Formats: sequence, structure tokens, C-alpha cells
Amino acid sequence: MSQESPNQEYKAYIPANRWFIIDSTLREGEQFARASFTSDDKVEVAKALDTFGVEFIEVTTPMVNDQAAKDATRLVNLGLNAKIITHVRCAMEDARRAIDTGVHGLDLLFGTSSYLREFSHGKSIDQIIDQAREVIQYVKSQGVQVRFSAEDTFRSEEEDLLRVYKAVDEIGVNRVGLADTVGVATPRQVYSLVREVRKAVKCDIEFHGHNDTGCAVSNAYEAVEAGATHIDTTILGIGERNGITPMGGFLARMFTFDPQGLIDKYNLEMLPELDNMIARMVGLPIPWNNYLTGEFAYNHKAGMHLKAIYLNPGAYEAIPPEVFGVGRRIQAGSKLTGKHAIAFKARELGLHFGEHQLRDITDHIKALADNGDLDDEHIADILKSWVLA
Repeated sequence: MSQESPNQEYKAYIPANRWFIIDSTLREGEQFARASFTSDDKVEVAKALDTFGVEFIEVTTPMVNDQAAKDATRLVNLGLNAKIITHVRCAMEDARRAIDTGVHGLDLLFGTSSYLREFSHGKSIDQIIDQAREVIQYVKSQGVQVRFSAEDTFRSEEEDLLRVYKAVDEIGVNRVGLADTVGVATPRQVYSLVREVRKAVKCDIEFHGHNDTGCAVSNAYEAVEAGATHIDTTILGIGERNGITPMGGFLARMFTFDPQGLIDKYNLEMLPELDNMIARMVGLPIPWNNYLTGEFAYNHKAGMHLKAIYLNPGAYEAIPPEVFGVGRRIQAGSKLTGKHAIAFKARELGLHFGEHQLRDITDHIKALADNGDLDDEHIADILKSWVLA
């Protein structure tokens, strides 16, 4: 058997048709500190997500108030391609009210960690399974999809989790959910646990990851690699505390494995529109370093980078910006610039300089940029004046 070279790069291949997005901007996102979506906001968000191509849209539980229930029904009645689902406690009262809204699926949750069993609902694992069986059987009898999620999954005992997941899988849930509710899981932990759950159940697996320790995107990726089929996201990652897996970040990660599959699956060029929509609704700017759509996500400044970008953008761009409806910015007027960047600027103006002249012009621009970067107009004036000198 041939052995791989130790220097050979490992590259996973995860086809885009192996996983689905459950966008929770209208559920988890409503828990963001600055979010307060009106009924019309929800319609705008749902229509945009549907046009983008997400498979599921999760909305706030109708147990919140009558308006939340009416909003859920309104979204269902839009007749979108995306399935409208809602997130409720694993309790008969919640399930009945949610089903009355007409949603296509229920995401049931039940805390399984010792923290939540002691300080939240006070039930044992056997009691959790018994209550889950009753609620799941009722939901299934109504012809509605059902997912069962162990809240605070990654602070629960693995033995307890597998008992619960096996039990609900036998009852016939569509999915089981693993929730990193407080954002403490590491990528290795996520991969390991999802793998164990994948061995234990036949149904689909959903992952919901909070970003408290900055691992939401990597954890979502590891979940998919280990066998998860559904990933919860929100636009811009908004949600409780530091939010959850951002749609843009997750798509950026997965694009590197199956670019064409992602292009075929979603209207990726709409991502800036989605991010701007939510930024407007919550009254905050898109972060400067946001995945794909941040102001400087495709900004190139260092001389060595500029040379390569002009020759082949792929040298320093793993993901082509035009795929996601954004452009790149070439920052040629800085003290870090190089002669190749200045030569390209000159050629854009129809000007050509010899090697010696080009070095002198570049040094001049770099010296001027010590007091602040020069814009393209200033660079053009310098190049034109050099010709006339």
C-alpha cells in the first residue's frame, strides 16, 4: 500500500448537497440585544431568505404571545419554498399551540445537562424520555415534522445523551439536535460527539452552536464533517449573547470544499443584501472584518500581495468576491506599496515607465504615504505629472 507523503496536503471534500441550512434569524436572532422585528420585518426577512435558497426558516415560539403566533401563521401563508418551523419546549401545551399556527415542523427542546436538570426543570433522564415520547407521538400524529434537541448538549453526560437520542430516534423523529447552548464546545469535541450520535441514530442530525468562545463556524464545519445534516445559522450571526454560527462565515467555510455545489444551491450574490438588511433592522453596522461582506474583507495593501492580486487574484483570495456579490479594493497608495502595483496603475492610465523611473516614482509615493495613504486620484496626478516633468 502506498503511503502519503508527510508534506501532502489533506483536503476534505464535503459536497454541498450533504447538508442544509436552518436559518434562525427570526428565532435565535430575535434574542439578540438589538433585535425587535416587526411583523413586516419578519415577512421581509423570510422572503429574502427564501429567495436566497435556505431550506428551513425557524421562527420564535408562539408561546411568547398572540402576535408571535399570528406572525408564524402569516409566514406559513406566504407559500415559500422554505419550510417554516418553530422552536418550543417539549411540552404538550407548547406543541399544540405551535401546530395550530400551521408551521411545517416543530423543534422540541429539553435540557439534559446536570445544570438544567437541577436548576431548570428538575426531571430525570427517564422522565425526559417519557415526556418526549408523548409529545413526539402527538406531533407525528398531526403530520408535522419534529426534531428533538438536548439543550446544553455539551455539558451533558454522553451516556445520558445517547440514551435520549436512541429513544427519540426509535419513536421516529426527523432529526435530533445537538446544541452548544453556552458556546463552550471545541471543534474536536463537536466532531467526536456527532460521530457517536451518528453511530447511534438513523435520523438526521442538527447542530446549533453559540459563539461565546469564537468557535461557532469551526464547530459547525466539524459537525458536518462528522455526519451532521442540518446547521443552524443567523444572518450576521446575531443571537443570544455573542450569537450563533453566522450564515456568511459558514458559507465561506463550506465554499472551499464544494464551490460549484454551493453556487448551484444558493443565490450567493444575495449575501450582501441579507447582511445589510439585518444591519439596518438592528441598527448596527456590518463589522469591518465580517466574513465576505465586511468593508475590508477583500482589501489588499502589502506590495507583495498587490503584485500577486494583479497577476492572479486567486493567489491571495481563496473565495472569489464576485461569487458573493462583493468587490475587491486595491490599496496601492500606501507606504507598503510596491513597484508592480504602481506599474499597473500607470498602465490603467495608458502610461508606461522604465524600470529606473518606476522605482523612483514608487519611492516617491511611499514617502508621501508616510503621512497617510494616497487615494487613486492622487496617484494618477503623480503619475501624469511625472510624465510631464
